[in-house]
Amino acid sequence: MNTIKTTFLLAVMTSFFIFIGQIVGGQSGMLIAFIFAAVMNIASYWYSDKIVLKLHSASPVEEKSALHRSFEELLKMAEITGPKLYIYDSDEPNAFATGRNYENSVVAVSTKLVEKLTDDEVDGVLAHEIAHIENKDILIASIAATFAGAISMIASMLKWGLIFGAFRGNRDSGGAIGHLLVAILAPIIALIIQMAISRTREFKADYTAAQITKKPEHLASALKKISSYYSTTKLKSDPSPATSHMYIISPFVGGLGKLFSSHPPMEERVKRLEEISF
Repeated sequence: MNTIKTTFLLAVMTSFFIFIGQIVGGQSGMLIAFIFAAVMNIASYWYSDKIVLKLHSASPVEEKSALHRSFEELLKMAEITGPKLYIYDSDEPNAFATGRNYENSVVAVSTKLVEKLTDDEVDGVLAHEIAHIENKDILIASIAATFAGAISMIASMLKWGLIFGAFRGNRDSGGAIGHLLVAILAPIIALIIQMAISRTREFKADYTAAQITKKPEHLASALKKISSYYSTTKLKSDPSPATSHMYIISPFVGGLGKLFSSHPPMEERVKRLEEISF
């Protein structure tokens, strides 16, 4: 099933890139878009973990550290081998998992997460990310992040191109309307792609994490603390909807952000965790 979902996602994204290419540059644009999509497919499949770690300037956690020992113990409890643990400097408490399989997957945590949470709560978060790896849904998330980010970038380029074109008086182009539609619709499609990555994967990861640790209250407590931070602290940079599912909880709080969140409500996640008993 995971392979079918991944194949479908790649097909949809490739088709959309070709569609954009046709609108922008006709037959030549379609060819360029096809080549670009092929490169993106290969890069997102084989190098998604390296790309994401590079973007976050993440580094491996020292093997002798207590954090790494806890991670290794959780991997044993989950009965999987291969994933590696990384840490990156950030003022936002967060964690994510990425990669294409057990041997080429990583879990990354922010320095703020380790600082803000208790050891038990950190274990709950680590177990949640390990659960994403165990459930084999991180490849889909990584591909979605890569492509949705590219879609948003293309839309931004088209938007600014139309603005500068208007200043230069180039308004008589028959393709201007098509370009405008792509600039408007592309970010919306990126959001739909994020929501297509079913919210149920977060519920499943929460439940799997509870099975690993046998302590669902630890993850529930961590989610409440992280949610409280996002609701009371102004983030230094606005998160992109294209990469929102790379957060342990949705970074969007209130307003329309909740409608387009790739995560289910924190309250519902906590409620389900508190109902689990072993």
